Parts: sequence; C-alpha cells; structure tokens
Amino acid sequence: MRDKESVLEGRNPVLEAFKAKKPFDRIFIQKGLDDSPIRSIMDKAKRNNIQVKFLTKNKLDEISQTGAHQGVIAYLAAFGYSSIDDILERAKKRGEDPFIFILDAIEDPHNLGAIIRTADAAGVHGVIIPKNRASSLTSSAAKASAGAISHVPVAKVTNLNDAIKGLKDSGLWIVGSDMEGDDMYSLDLTGPLAMVIGNEGKGISRLTLKNCDMVARIPMRGELSSLNASVAAGVLAYEALRQRMVKNV
Repeated sequence: MRDKESVLEGRNPVLEAFKAKKPFDRIFIQKGLDDSPIRSIMDKAKRNNIQVKFLTKNKLDEISQTGAHQGVIAYLAAFGYSSIDDILERAKKRGEDPFIFILDAIEDPHNLGAIIRTADAAGVHGVIIPKNRASSLTSSAAKASAGAISHVPVAKVTNLNDAIKGLKDSGLWIVGSDMEGDDMYSLDLTGPLAMVIGNEGKGISRLTLKNCDMVARIPMRGELSSLNASVAAGVLAYEALRQRMVKNV
C-alpha cells in the first residue's frame, strides 16, 4: 500500500493538485465516468503525459484508503520527473560524455532507489525508466536513494525502445547487462554510453536486448548465476567509471 501522503482520492483533491503543479505518478479512474470533472482530469493528465488506468468501481474500492474516492484515485510522485534532454544537457554542462542508466522494468522501489544512489556516486548523469510495469518515484524509492533522488534526474518514457533509438541518434552507445554477453572487462565502456539494467527476475526484454550495441556479462565465480539488479548496476557503473578515470589520466 502507498504511503497516505502520496495518495489523493476524489475529484477536487486531484484537480487542486494539478493547479499546485504536484508531480503525479499515475491516475486511476472508474470505468464509465464521463462528467466534466473527470474529463478535465483526463485532459490534464494527457497534456502532462501522466499514465491513466481505467478500473471498475469494485477495484477502486479495493485500493481506496478512504472509501470516498468519487471514481478517482491518484498516486503522486515523491519527486518530479525530468526529460531525456535534461539528462543530456546535464552531461554537456559538466563537459562530460553522457553516462545514463536505462532501467527495463525494475519493479522493486528499493532497487530503484538503490540504483539512483549508485548513479549519483558513480557520476551517472541520469536514469530512464518506463511508464508502465515498473517502479516509479515513490516515497519508498526516495528513501532507498538516501537523498540521491534530489541530485539525479529521472526521466519516465512511454516506450523504452523509442528512447533507446533517440539516444543512439544522439551518439550514445547502448550496453545491456546479460549473462550471455561478453565479459565486461573486455568491453570499452568509455565515451557516450547508456547502460540497460533488466528486470529483477526476467532480465532485459528480448527486443530491448536486440537494440543494444553491446552486451556485458559480469563474471560470476560462485554457484549463483545472477546478481540483484541494483548490485549489478553498481558493478557495471564502477567498471565504466574506472575505465573513464584511466582514460582521462
């Protein structure tokens, strides 16, 4: 269940949050409703690229914390989202090659927060996450980031593979993390780069993996064949950082 302060229930609270320019994560609307306040909420959500899901009244009743949702429940984000252009501009202002994390359906907010914390420590310029079927900037993710969420821009995109194509067009190389790839120590992880970290259980989706220019494998010497997603992100990020530091000496 969401923290109470991150949930809004009812039409007026949601509309007021739009007026106050609060950062929304997603909005649930009862199927079949089409009155003026509902249309206004839907219009504002569309203009602000906020995900809207339509649920039955029974389902809304289940997730409601107040029992007075009036057909609308909204989840607020703990922090506002940035754009991919913001992330690229951040690298440009620092005079550095872009270094970005792309998270392919990371579902655990604690993993998301831990990855954002690693991103800050390793000099990653920003993180890209998908709009659907993934954790977002909840209060739990913010807490797990240990404050890094205030320093690392996070962009939420509708289509991860379209975002990857755009990054390629901007001159970035895309490297995925997968046990079937090449040893990460054999790869050049310098230059403009985006690293794709896959889902905790399924890894990187087949299409996204196909769109990667390189696939990096983290050497494993034990009995287990994989690492936690946030740990894998840290291992790869610091190998890239090591290579960049050596190159700039």
